Amino acid sequence: MKKQIVEQVQRESGPRSDQRMRWGIAHILSTYNNTIVTVTDVTGSETIARSSGGQMVKSDRLESSPTAAMGIAKKVAEICREKGINGLYIRVRARGGHNGPRSPGPGAQAVIRTLSRVGIRIGKIEEVTPEPHNGCRMKGGRRGRRV
Repeated sequence: MKKQIVEQVQRESGPRSDQRMRWGIAHILSTYNNTIVTVTDVTGSETIARSSGGQMVKSDRLESSPTAAMGIAKKVAEICREKGINGLYIRVRARGGHNGPRSPGPGAQAVIRTLSRVGIRIGKIEEVTPEPHNGCRMKGGRRGRRV
């Protein structure tokens, strides 16, 4: 009895009441040179879809642009729909580490916005850029970079 009520509430709630939610994880690697999106299942073990800026534009300098990111997101969303995934948790990652920039490039925001516009439900968005824990020494010498 209780299970029937829960299923009924799940079916009736929201505008997409006729379908059951299937979730995946969108791993977005957004650097200043490229944007790469990989969609996996919830465990992260099986890749469902992947795309990068190099598949959308011809010149190297445009791979990280928001326009290329929109094309990436549309392609990935189409593949996800075919496989039956209608909701995505998003993990945004910049290059990070001890030498790379810790802020994501211009394509990350465009990917998220396009995925939501295309009709994919967005779960939680988390930032998973690797942080250095005082491992390697930064370049620039003892007195830092002199400008």
